[in-house]
Amino acid sequence: MDPYLEHPSLWPDIHNSLIAAIRDRLSPQVAPDYYVRLERRAFLVAPDDLAFIGRPDVSVISPTWPQAKQSLPLAEAGVVSIIVPMADEVEETFLEVHDVRSGLLVTVLELLSPANKLHNDGREAYERKRRYIFSTRTNLVEIDLLRDGEPMPMEGKKVKSDYRIMVSRGSTRPRAQLYPFNLRQPIPSFHLPLLPGDKEPLVELNETLHDLYGRARYDLSLNYHQPPHPPLSEDDQAWAGELIESVIGNR
Repeated sequence: MDPYLEHPSLWPDIHNSLIAAIRDRLSPQVAPDYYVRLERRAFLVAPDDLAFIGRPDVSVISPTWPQAKQSLPLAEAGVVSIIVPMADEVEETFLEVHDVRSGLLVTVLELLSPANKLHNDGREAYERKRRYIFSTRTNLVEIDLLRDGEPMPMEGKKVKSDYRIMVSRGSTRPRAQLYPFNLRQPIPSFHLPLLPGDKEPLVELNETLHDLYGRARYDLSLNYHQPPHPPLSEDDQAWAGELIESVIGNR
């Protein structure tokens, strides 16, 4: 994992592009028995939270409707003019895998973002969805490529890691598979859960992200001369610095 990709200003593009790239790799592998679709959810956030979750403040953009020409009525005694907070809608994408014959929702694949991991309202909404999926037979794959924030809740042995992938099959709950990994390790591959008895395709996430990095030229958006956000430990920063120097120094 490249820690520089975790910056909130870049993550929305990473998030949507990686979800689409996973869909494009999975679709041929699961067809014709399953189809994979991009789905979206939306929620409202306050203007002050836009930069926090990786969205610019759009309040400076002129509204599409014409401004009223008349002025406000004269203020009555004791009345103060104020500004009301205007919420903004944020959209996130995730994947759904459906059985072709029945249309049944078989698997949900989620890639965590600052909006649903760090933002209080977004996290609360996501955890509600997560609990609902756990109460059904639908499989859930949860990919967390963000070091910032608390990991999503889980029971059992506590494993500390920079990143993690959870695969929860509806047929084996409450047991699930956790793939913890750290900055210096390749992103692990995992099998996408489908209906019991069907062959599960291998999701090669490390290769998918690295291919996307090259196609999207994320290197042109990143400043490798500055520490990443959030910051690394002293040892990891030294390791990353040597790696960056070996690559950029040869250009």
